[in-house]
Amino acid sequence: MKLQDKFKIVREQKSAILATNFYNFETLIGVLTAAKKTDSPVILQLTQSSIDYMTLPVAIAMGRSALKEFGVEGWIHLDHGGSVELAKRCLDAGFDSVMIDASEEAIEKNIEKTIQVVTYAEQFGANVEAELGYIAKLGQDKDKSGFTEPADAKRFVDATGVNALAIAIGSAHGFYTQEPKLDMERLSNIRSATDAFLVLHGSSGIPHDQLREACTRGIVKINLATEIKNMFMQTLQHELINNTEIDLRKVFPKATNSVIDLLTEKFEVVKNTSKVTV
Repeated sequence: MKLQDKFKIVREQKSAILATNFYNFETLIGVLTAAKKTDSPVILQLTQSSIDYMTLPVAIAMGRSALKEFGVEGWIHLDHGGSVELAKRCLDAGFDSVMIDASEEAIEKNIEKTIQVVTYAEQFGANVEAELGYIAKLGQDKDKSGFTEPADAKRFVDATGVNALAIAIGSAHGFYTQEPKLDMERLSNIRSATDAFLVLHGSSGIPHDQLREACTRGIVKINLATEIKNMFMQTLQHELINNTEIDLRKVFPKATNSVIDLLTEKFEVVKNTSKVTV
């Protein structure tokens, strides 16, 4: 099933698909173990940094073979593609979905680059995601204004034909210094303005009740990255204190298990939205 078709299904269900980044074999296995445990579909995400680390052929081969081995319904997605060229490379390599992120450029330039990727992706039937508005990245000011305007979202989607749109409604990448509060009314207004599939980036640290409500208001894809690598590394650091074990196959599984526990909970959150009242 194409990701676009799956998005239609989960939107009708008022749920979402968890899109999780993986960085190595251990985090990949953690993601898929939790997905299988909760009988959840998953979007496996790779950034340029992860692609550079693992190489593109190895990264996609790992993702594909692991999805098959675990029997999990899933798709492979380029997260925050910084150039049209990278998006094309990933599509040529067999990605199901790519993101072109030109959100920090003027909207006309963002539209121009997105159109290029959408046009190229048509031959593959692949999903294309773009970003509109200001969603702070690691190291950037999280207080900066720049939420997505419904009218801009409609204009952008109509001009580009993009399938999915990451919107700025109060989330940010990385850690939060105080509890975030998503602008739910803005989300509903954007959903009314456009039929594009809406994406929430920066979900690490957002309270579960807000994630559930976001799903009921139209979010169909929820990105999770920071909490995964943080949980893995914190567990690993703890295990390595006064540890003389040199067999990484005995040390890494404990960090992987912590990722499984984290994601088991997260998968259940985005699936169980039926009791939310808006």
